[in-house]
Amino acid sequence: MKAVLKTNFSFPRQKSLYVGKVRDVYNINDQYLAMVVSDRISAFDVVLPKGIPYKGQVLNQIAAKFLDATSDILPNWKIATPDPMVTIGLKCEGFRVEMIVRGYLAGSAWREYKAGARTLCGVALPEGMVENQKFPTPIVTPTTKADEGHDENISRDEIIRTGLVSKEDYDQLERYALQLFERGTKIAAEKGLILVDTKYEFGKRDGKIYLIDEIHTPDSSRYFYADGYEERLARGEHQRQLSKEFVREWLMENGFQGKEGQQVPEMTDEIVNSISDRYIELYEHITGEPFRKADECADIEARIQKNVTDCLATL
Repeated sequence: MKAVLKTNFSFPRQKSLYVGKVRDVYNINDQYLAMVVSDRISAFDVVLPKGIPYKGQVLNQIAAKFLDATSDILPNWKIATPDPMVTIGLKCEGFRVEMIVRGYLAGSAWREYKAGARTLCGVALPEGMVENQKFPTPIVTPTTKADEGHDENISRDEIIRTGLVSKEDYDQLERYALQLFERGTKIAAEKGLILVDTKYEFGKRDGKIYLIDEIHTPDSSRYFYADGYEERLARGEHQRQLSKEFVREWLMENGFQGKEGQQVPEMTDEIVNSISDRYIELYEHITGEPFRKADECADIEARIQKNVTDCLATL
């Protein structure tokens, strides 16, 4: 199985290429973006040395489905998905914050809570909570959008005071984020899943706010299986989950948290294939559809080049 770790296409009217942790984003004449979702995987803001076959396809296709399923809440950047690993959409000016919505005390929020924190991004947290417990109502805990390195937690007041986002825009982003989370929670519940937490990115184009990037994928979200959630919570056991958290846990068990001097543990074929299987499992659970692997033996780069070029010719 081949994993796409790097791309370097030359598309018609292409002006620039931005390489993120996972996505390669091609600027098409400052009007459109062609976003290639690679098979790279990152954890603790470090890109791991091996790619995960089909991960890019899984992320791209889940995001496309959720962009379509939430387009009545606000407009989004997507125009087309001409290839299993590519979305083409409108170029927007991204806000410099990510909106993280948490319905449950899990992941990094739990690690901070366990260490004694009782506020997160300016939001007061109830006393006496346990890991993976549901919040009374979902909370918004924004982070700064870093070009490199770690995104940093930040409060609503700091965002507005420092001028990162205007008060009017921030309040609208928060409303949109909570509406999107409510929709995602409902869709997940219909598939026997719990949407635990997720992040949203927004941008502006012609004065209008758009949802951009990905939405409700296992890279941006954490899901638990609903079946057995209450019993595991009562017993203090780990939840069965579909998210990237299991990758972080494997890294931590092997002495890696992205800190200086730490080495990424060996990624054996067994580990790589098990991660690929988990991504495919989430796809099938959250969409309710079988995952169809795209062109296993084909030249993936040639396929992408042709599909994107053909699509751009129609724009």
